[in-house]
Amino acid sequence: MNLRNNTILITGGTSGFGFDFASKLITLGNTVIITGRNLEKLRKAKLQLPPVHIYQSDVSKPEDITRLFNDVTARFPGLNILINNAGEMRKISLHHQHDLEDITREVEINLMGPVRMVQQFLPHLEKQPEAAIVNVTSGIALGAFPLSPIYSASKSGLRAYTQSLRVQLKNTGIKVFELLAPGSTTSLNDKFMGEDGFSTRFMMAPEKVVDAALKGIERDKDEILPGASKLLKVLSRLAPKLALAQASKIGASYMYGK
Repeated sequence: MNLRNNTILITGGTSGFGFDFASKLITLGNTVIITGRNLEKLRKAKLQLPPVHIYQSDVSKPEDITRLFNDVTARFPGLNILINNAGEMRKISLHHQHDLEDITREVEINLMGPVRMVQQFLPHLEKQPEAAIVNVTSGIALGAFPLSPIYSASKSGLRAYTQSLRVQLKNTGIKVFELLAPGSTTSLNDKFMGEDGFSTRFMMAPEKVVDAALKGIERDKDEILPGASKLLKVLSRLAPKLALAQASKIGASYMYGK
């Protein structure tokens, strides 16, 4: 996949992987558009990356996606790459009481968001000579992470959807990539600091994860597994019970209320 002179839309582009994707893709000569829920963060990103185009939009809201599609495709008719990066991860003890609408928040953002984005933008992408969809899942999609049960389920679901999407689009000009991101030193993981069993030892810097992703996309690798994600894939096949047992040690006191 050629990563120069494209028009690229990145959801959740104000920090972490999304911001690094934007920065590196702009350097490669692409037109880059980022979205985010927080207007102040979008404006800050614009100050840091003057060439970037910003849109306030929430992937968990279908009406925002429709508005985003109408605005972006009218202004950037050459849009040909969609990177579904927006995500949320929470630690949740299912022993605690949770509002029934709030408990599924990660499903709405991490799974339904990309599904709706693809459905909305697919007819436009199909008109482009060359196009791509990049879904950012997680090494956690390869097995359960009990401390974040809803996040874990949402990323596993997105992985299954991405695989099905790739099959259905195989006779089109749209390539479908999956970035199974490993644990990274982004704000997403800040809330886990101090939890028993949690370690930053195998975490990758976000810029290194994005570098690996871009190399994989350029080489047309359907699945990109940087760092520890490669090991997690091996463990999920050869020793799934061991992988779950190790994951279950993280945050045990929080989960079981000890």
